[in-house]
Order: sequence, then structure tokens, then C-alpha cells
Amino acid sequence: MVKLRLLSVLIISNLVLTSCVVSNKKENTFVEKKFNEKDFEKVEAAILDYVEALYLVDSTRINKSVDKSLRKIGYYYHPDKKNYIDNLEMTHQQLVRLAARWNSDFDQADENSPKEIEIFDINSKTASAKLTAVWGIDLFHLAKVNNQWKIVNVIWQSQPTFEE
Repeated sequence: MVKLRLLSVLIISNLVLTSCVVSNKKENTFVEKKFNEKDFEKVEAAILDYVEALYLVDSTRINKSVDKSLRKIGYYYHPDKKNYIDNLEMTHQQLVRLAARWNSDFDQADENSPKEIEIFDINSKTASAKLTAVWGIDLFHLAKVNNQWKIVNVIWQSQPTFEE
């Protein structure tokens, strides 16, 4: 009987200690990342230039914030067909042309259109972020080129719908 109690106490103690260790490991896996404030502002400004170039029909802001080597692909949800049109590719020059005309009648976006920017990571030369805009969601990779943050990759999709 004493051996059984001793064994029970040891097992329970082991379980408690193990759960504490596992619990601590889970807590330590999330490390709050701190960003250089100047880089944070410049990354945010590059993405703001990108979205406002389209909203405000100002293609010069694309040249300011997007690298000439841009790789952009997207997934447009076609509501009539109820499916996505995949891998829509766009070059830097095509994006410049789009920004010069997309909202020219100001019927695509206005001052109330969303432009929510989330910055995930900023390193010394690379950064990643997300934009929620009127057309959907853009995910970005940026690079610091000649001390200026430039968008080099974009993958986007239309706003998710419940029809998907």
C-alpha cells in the first residue's frame, strides 16, 4: 500500500513537472519582435505609396515604392463563375499603367476604402507585410535597396467570400 502511494505521488509529480516544462516551452516560442522605428516607418510608407498610387491614380508613387524587378501574382475570385482565376501575373510597368487608370473615375475606391497595413517582420535588408485594400489582400516582401525600402514580391487574392 505504501509503495502504491509512493508510486502515485511520483507519477503525479512527474506529470506536473512535465506539464510545467511543456507550458514554458509554449510560452517561449512566441518572441515579441522589436523593429527599428525608422525602418518600420519606411516599410509602412512604401506600402502606403503602393495602395494610394492605385486609390489616388498617382503612378509616380509606384515608381517610388516598387522595385523594377517586381514579381506580382494574384488570385481573382470571379463571382459569376464562383471560382478563382489563378496566377494573374503583373510586372512593374503593368502596375504603373494600372495605377494611372484603375480609379480614374473614382468609382473603385474613395477616402473610406480600407488600407490596413500589418507589418510582420523587418530585418536589416528584408521585410514582410500585409495590406487589406478594397480589392482584397496583398502579401508583400520588401528589400532595402540603396537605403530605400522597395516592394519586390506581391501575392494577392480577392476578398474572401462565403461562396468559396
